[in-house]
Amino acid sequence: MGAMPRLKVLFVASECMPLVKTGGLGDVAGTLPGELVRRGHDVRVVIPRYRMVKDYPALVHSAPMAVPTGLDESWAAVWEAKLAQDVPVYLIEHDVLYDRDGIYGDAHGDFGDNARRFAFLSRAGLALRRYLSFEPDVIHLHDWQAALVPSLARAAGESIPTVLTIHNLGYQGRFGADQLAAIGLGSEHLNDLGLEHQGDINLLKSGLTCATCLSTVSPTYAEEIQTAEGGAGLDGVLRARTADLFGILNGIDEQTWAPSTDPLLPARFDKDHLEGKAVCKQALQRELGLEVRPDVPLVGLVSRFVEQKGIDVFVDALEQLLHLDLQFAVLGSGQGWAERLFSKLSETHDSFRARLGFDERLAHLIEAGADLFAMPSRYEPCGLNQMYSQRYGTLPVVRAVGGLRDTVQHDRTGFVFTALTGEALAAAVAYAADTYRLAPAHFRQMQRSAMGKRMGWDQVAVQYEALYRLAIARQAGRH
Repeated sequence: MGAMPRLKVLFVASECMPLVKTGGLGDVAGTLPGELVRRGHDVRVVIPRYRMVKDYPALVHSAPMAVPTGLDESWAAVWEAKLAQDVPVYLIEHDVLYDRDGIYGDAHGDFGDNARRFAFLSRAGLALRRYLSFEPDVIHLHDWQAALVPSLARAAGESIPTVLTIHNLGYQGRFGADQLAAIGLGSEHLNDLGLEHQGDINLLKSGLTCATCLSTVSPTYAEEIQTAEGGAGLDGVLRARTADLFGILNGIDEQTWAPSTDPLLPARFDKDHLEGKAVCKQALQRELGLEVRPDVPLVGLVSRFVEQKGIDVFVDALEQLLHLDLQFAVLGSGQGWAERLFSKLSETHDSFRARLGFDERLAHLIEAGADLFAMPSRYEPCGLNQMYSQRYGTLPVVRAVGGLRDTVQHDRTGFVFTALTGEALAAAVAYAADTYRLAPAHFRQMQRSAMGKRMGWDQVAVQYEALYRLAIARQAGRH
C-alpha cells in the first residue's frame, strides 16, 4: 500500500512554547507540529505577537496583511519565527491588541477587550491562507481563543475541515451580548453559529457547534465533559456532537523528562539501575532540611495551589498523614491560605517542607527523589506530572479522573483512588507507603513498569493525523 498523502495543517492558538506558555495548550501547539513534520506533513502555526514574544528571534514579512474585522479592514504585520523541525510560526503584530504586559489579563484581571483580541486572531488565521498562498487541508484550533475560526468560515460560506481541541472546558470565552459587535458578527448569527449562551455570547460554544471534529486531551475527559457534572454548562452541546468528539492523550517531552540524561539531577538512573534514584532522594532530603533516611517513604507534590488541583483535599489528608512516619516535599504557589499553611507546617513539622514559587531544578529533583507523588485533582483534562513521575520511578497517587485515570494503572504503575475526600487520599497514600515498606520487590516492579512506558509525542501525532483525515472526509460529506 502506498504512503498516505502529505497533509497541510495550520494551527491557530493563543500560546506556543517556547515563545509563550501558561499551560498544556502551549506544550501541544509547540511540540505536536514538529512531530507531524517529522512524519512528512507541512505544518504551520499562528499566534499573536505579544509584548513578551518580541524578544524571540523573528523576521518581519515586507508587506502588511489585511484582516477583515466584519466592520472594516484592519492591518497587521506578520513576523515569522521557527520552532523545532523548522516549523514556521507566524506572529500577528497588532500592538493596540497585543502589546501589553499580560496575555489574557494583568494584575487587575482579564482584559476587557479579550473578545475582540481573540476574534482578531481567528480572523487573522483565516486571512493568512491567502497572504501566504497556503491553503491548509485542515485547520487545528485550540481552546476558545481560536474557536471562532469555523464559525467565521461558516458565516462566509466557506467549507474548511477544522479540528477544535478543548484543553480545559473551564475556560470558554464568555462575554456580554454587547461584545457581538466587537467580534464583527451580526445578531442574525447568534443562533445559527451557536454563539448565544444564556443571554451571553460564548466563543467556545460556537466553535463546538461549527467545527468539523472535536478533540480533548484524554479519553476519560472526553466522557466527563458530556455529563452535567463535568460539562461546565456545555454538556448538552457536547453530547449532541458525541460522534465527532475524540479523546487523545497529550504526550510529554521524553528528552527533557528522562532520568537517564537529566542535567538537573545530581545522579542519573534508569529502570534497570535505580541506585541514582537513591542519591536524588538524599539530595532532596538535604536540600529541604528533611532527615536523610532511605527507609522513609517521601511524598512529593508539585502543583498550583488551586481548587482544580484538589489542594484542599491534600490539606485535609495531611491531618491524618502527618502522624505517620512519612516525609513531604511540596513545591508550588497559588491561593494565599494554602501558601501560608504550608509555610507554617514547614516550620512546625520536621517531616514537611514546602517551597513557594516555581523552580525548574527543584521540580525535577522532587520528581526524581520522591518515592510517591500526590495528585488529588477535582478534574484533570490530561495532567503531565503523573507522566513525569512515572518516567522517574516515582509512583503517582492519583484520583480516578480525566487523564489521571487514563495514564495510571492501580497497583501496576501507581495508586488510584476515587472519592474526592481527604480520607480517600490519606488511605491511598498510607496503602502506597505500606507497599513501599512491606512489599519492596513489588514496589520495585511497579517502578520498572512505570518507567518502561512510552508517553512521547510521536504516538500522539499518529492519532491526530488520523483525526485530520477523518475531519477532511467528514467535511467533504457535509457538502
